[in-house]
Amino acid sequence: MDTVQISFGVVVTLVIVALLFDFMNGFHDAANSIATIVSTRVLKPHQAVIWAAAFNFLAYFLFELKVAGTIGKGTIDPSIVDHYIIFGALVGAIIWNVITWYYGIPSSSSHALVGGLVGAAIAKAGIGGLISSGVLKIIAFIFIAPLLGFLIGGALMVIVSWICRDMAPRKVDKHFRRFQLLSAAAYSLGHGGNDAQKTIGIIWMLLIAAGMSTSQDHIPSWVVFSCYSAMGLGTMFGGWRIVKTMGNRITKLNQPRGFCANSGGAITLFMATALGVPVSTTHTITGAIAGVGSTRGARRVRWGVAGGIVWAWILTIPCSAAMAAIAWYLGRLIL
Repeated sequence: MDTVQISFGVVVTLVIVALLFDFMNGFHDAANSIATIVSTRVLKPHQAVIWAAAFNFLAYFLFELKVAGTIGKGTIDPSIVDHYIIFGALVGAIIWNVITWYYGIPSSSSHALVGGLVGAAIAKAGIGGLISSGVLKIIAFIFIAPLLGFLIGGALMVIVSWICRDMAPRKVDKHFRRFQLLSAAAYSLGHGGNDAQKTIGIIWMLLIAAGMSTSQDHIPSWVVFSCYSAMGLGTMFGGWRIVKTMGNRITKLNQPRGFCANSGGAITLFMATALGVPVSTTHTITGAIAGVGSTRGARRVRWGVAGGIVWAWILTIPCSAAMAAIAWYLGRLIL
């Protein structure tokens, strides 16, 4: 990646915008971590967001930065990256997040950011500015991640139902209230470990373009700490408009089902993060919830609600890309 002339003030401004996006990512996706434990009344909302935020941050100590590497070096050609592309990508992603949060649509912050990078890169260099293998892998996991969540969540529900077949329902609920806390913690770890790294990758791209780091260097520790902290704070403020959709409208959850949904989502996120694949926590938990609900029969899942969410998934990358392309043009005028 060739360095470009970027003033220190512009770098600082874009780092702040990136951390704002990271905060919004936590805010927007908080429902993914807390919807099940809130809807099943395991924790009150304010307790749930603190629980989720704590484990979002603890992911800082547990995961390698493979996802950050994919975002930083595997989506668009590093040689075209400059401050205009970073600005366009972040602004496009933020605008899409605000729109979907306002209307309570559980869309993907991750894919909004990827769409932002794609749109800004195409605006500058055309299709040739993309690394097709990286972009196609991310697009493939739009379908693979929810499918894995669906299969793992459903399989866990079958196993739990078989193990607990002779237990009194009240006793089952009592035990799974505790287990659900653990599964929500695991999911929040996976959420932090995958999602915070996407912003880490963006800031790293900026620092390399500005000549403040190189692709051979370790990612600066202050970048990693800041991104995990911003995501945790965003989760604490919570995107309440989306909680109802995730917690009740797809299928009705109780403690065992909530445990299986969170566990299925967490396992999927751990696998994706280990592979360095940026996936959508929204897609993952939606698939897991639908998988758990389907074990009681297809009619137990509100497929119309799920279908509406899928449309949001399909539209996220092209819509955020279009907004990022416009923001790229504006960035050239104001930065």
